[in-house]
Amino acid sequence: MDPNPTHFPILSYVMAKLPTITRTFSTAAAEFDVENPPEPEPKPPEPYFELSEKMPHLKNPKLISAMRRAVKDVAQTRSILQTLGTRPDHETVDTARYKLSEYDQSKPVSEELVAEYKNYKAVIALDEMHEAYERMVSAAEKRLERFYEAALAGVDLAEAEKEVNSVKDPEEVNEEVVGILKAAELGQGIPRVDLSGRRLRILPEQFGRMKSLIVLNLAHNQLEAIPDSIAGLENLEELNLSANLLESLPDSIGLLLKLKILDVSGNKIVALPDSIVHCRSLEELDAGFNKLTYLPTNMGFELVNLKRLSIHLNRIRYLPTSIGNLKSLRLLDIHFNELHGLPPSIRGLTSLEILNLSSNFNDLTELPDTISELINLKELDLSNNQIHALPDNFGRLVNLTKLKLDENPLEIPPKKVVAAGVDAIRAYMTKRWDDILMEEEEKRKKEAEEQEEDDSLLARGTTWLNSMVSVVSGTVSGYLGGFGRSDADRHLNQEF
Repeated sequence: MDPNPTHFPILSYVMAKLPTITRTFSTAAAEFDVENPPEPEPKPPEPYFELSEKMPHLKNPKLISAMRRAVKDVAQTRSILQTLGTRPDHETVDTARYKLSEYDQSKPVSEELVAEYKNYKAVIALDEMHEAYERMVSAAEKRLERFYEAALAGVDLAEAEKEVNSVKDPEEVNEEVVGILKAAELGQGIPRVDLSGRRLRILPEQFGRMKSLIVLNLAHNQLEAIPDSIAGLENLEELNLSANLLESLPDSIGLLLKLKILDVSGNKIVALPDSIVHCRSLEELDAGFNKLTYLPTNMGFELVNLKRLSIHLNRIRYLPTSIGNLKSLRLLDIHFNELHGLPPSIRGLTSLEILNLSSNFNDLTELPDTISELINLKELDLSNNQIHALPDNFGRLVNLTKLKLDENPLEIPPKKVVAAGVDAIRAYMTKRWDDILMEEEEKRKKEAEEQEEDDSLLARGTTWLNSMVSVVSGTVSGYLGGFGRSDADRHLNQEF
């Protein structure tokens, strides 16, 4: 709930000095022992920063006081969110949105459905509050940076506070951008625009009117946001937003129905918008080197034409189950994440040729057996993980030509086999799999023979029992029959 000291050092430092006000409730006097009073609860340790050395003006109590006033909205929102609870995970939010769409169509009438409807609305509202809080924290850090710079320049604190709270950075529009927009307004069809490395801070809304644009390169700038009007680029096929300062993408990006290549690598994006799944023409998506913790839940169901997916250098822990539906995918790069494993549905990536799972370190400890069904896999990088054994059926990857297993505590296959290369590994794992199958077959045969022997013993026992029953039955019948005939003979003899 508190700002991360690594990403928001000044804000975290200032908020650590905010007074904490908590409600207290009186307790019965008998519960308080005067001679042995309870130990006071330890205060949370104040985060340690080297800012006092790098920013000596932070020791000025007047400056800190002014800064505290500048971020009071952050403190108030934090207090509310602490009461409401932690942010729901994205799958819960996705489920809530789906359920709400169902309810909106069916118009719930029962009390139970109405209660569920309200619960799902509350989940989405809480998620939106947390999202707004994150944006607020980012903006507050920038305010405090400007505040400190003003104080450092000797500006009066009162004037600096007024400037920070009321004045926004001027929106400077690049002259080259103005020229491009004027040319477009004059009716010139412009299919390609390259504005990379221009230090652009804003992208004017008017860009959305360039209907003829096919390729737009805005890489290596200082863009913090992309306007919703980008949805107007109805013919856009390639969009490069790499190496900017973006923290999110507009939902309207899902309206770029002809988009084939999207590069948003090297930004600060926390989550890709769910609407991105509507870009069904997308063939290449590079979202590496961001702050992603998950991917859109329905990504695999919609992006059926996706061939290359790069999400390296993020904080992703799990892949959505739907990823197995990316039938066209040929390259999947997930190195340097926090991946805990692959979903069994990975078996569906039958076109995959290159898979990079390296450097997930302590988080990745095993692979699913279904990875052996990636029949077209040619390159696999598993280096720098904690994998102890390859799946038993790993030898089925007959097209594999490159395999990296460095820096893993591998036991199966042995290091000697690994050192011999991919062919030796495949041969070893194939033989191991055959041995396992043979052992299982022998085990089944043995169980079948034991069962047959049991059945034979049971059959012999049944036969013997039947024989004994027959003998006993015959003896009893004979005895009863003989007794009956003796009476009859005596009766006949008397008649004669």
